Amino acid sequence: MSHTRIVWSAQAVDDVAEIHDYIARNSPRYAAVVSGRLVAAVDRLRLDPESGRMVPELADPTVREVIHGAYRLVYELRAGVVEVLTVFRGSRQFPSLDR
Repeated sequence: MSHTRIVWSAQAVDDVAEIHDYIARNSPRYAAVVSGRLVAAVDRLRLDPESGRMVPELADPTVREVIHGAYRLVYELRAGVVEVLTVFRGSRQFPSLDR
């Protein structure tokens, strides 16, 4: 069984860092838990990269997302690679994607 490689864009890394820093203002421990869970939510894509749903705002089957709690983790699916593009709260407007 082949595993898909996961790559985090600079934007997605920054997004998770900002989420961590925001939560850490009140609880550094909980911030570490949440950011760890966001990373873990993407790790499942190694075995099943198409398990995320297609992003409803886009008409592109290669752009998918994993929903984890209040967060949407948006990724692009390419041959053998999942690139995490952005992570944001589901209550926010869908951001423009730099691809």
